[in-house]
Amino acid sequence: MARRPAGSSTPSLDPKGSAFVFYGKDAFLRADYTRQLREKLEEAHGEIETIHFDGTRDALADVLDECRSFGLMQQHKLVVVENADQLVKGDSRPLLERYAEHAPEGATLVLRCDTWHAGKLDKMIDAGNGEVHKCDGLAPNEAVAWAIARAKVFHNAALDRDAAMLLVDRVGDTGRIDSELGKLALDAPKGKITREQVAQAVGATREEEVWSIQSLILSAGPEELLTRLRAILDNSKQDQSVVTMWACMDLCRKLHLASRGLAQGQSPQAVAGALKLWGPSRDALMAAARRVHPATAAKLLSMAVEADRKSKSGLGQADRLLERLTLQIAGGSR
Repeated sequence: MARRPAGSSTPSLDPKGSAFVFYGKDAFLRADYTRQLREKLEEAHGEIETIHFDGTRDALADVLDECRSFGLMQQHKLVVVENADQLVKGDSRPLLERYAEHAPEGATLVLRCDTWHAGKLDKMIDAGNGEVHKCDGLAPNEAVAWAIARAKVFHNAALDRDAAMLLVDRVGDTGRIDSELGKLALDAPKGKITREQVAQAVGATREEEVWSIQSLILSAGPEELLTRLRAILDNSKQDQSVVTMWACMDLCRKLHLASRGLAQGQSPQAVAGALKLWGPSRDALMAAARRVHPATAAKLLSMAVEADRKSKSGLGQADRLLERLTLQIAGGSR
């Protein structure tokens, strides 16, 4: 099928494809896939002509007429339509389906939009070697590979894999990753971006600092754990107890599911994949899941839920409940 799950793969971008749909919230990724497709078309056809349309103001008939017409230099055309979902709806969709069924060889049509409704057209695009690809961001491992390649090709810098993993963890979406790479490359000694440089230059967000409590629970000693917890709760103008409590419950939930999965004979890779764990956090949690009996993990989850209930019901001070809970989880998972 042309439609692929978000983050599960990158598009193949076959230059023989007659039409492509790049949809989703990541506008930077949509543009980058279009750039990659253009490069493949240039390899296949030489210099190409690129024409842009906007679905909020242009008619579908004008777009398709452009695809079917010949350029003055007989160049291959790349026709890009922004906000394509505004163009391909209602009575206009069958018009595009007929085009996809008998697409001309001299043009490649790219439809870009935030949302896309699956249908008969998807299969027709797939039959013409094209693709319908969701651009809601890359899976962490793909984002790491993307960042390394992006640093090399566009920023003339070598990005360490460890540095890429930290950058993806702290920044996330491709547009911000590219922006940070540009800054890091300017200050990179001998054109090499290290993990230490990323750690210093790309600050952790407040939310990331809160969620770091999970790794501390699994690795830090009691004194360090409580000190860091106090820093999270005290060094902010906003109340961080709710999200910190949620982070503790989430850790217990994942620990329980991982422990139970391993006890049932599931492979560590399958368990980690189902829980969307990766990197150092995956290793730490899976190690704890091997040590903890499922019954113990279930008890820890119940403790976390009960602490959350008391906090929301006013049956205890949130900071004291969190101190007790984090120590209980740390002790029970070792």
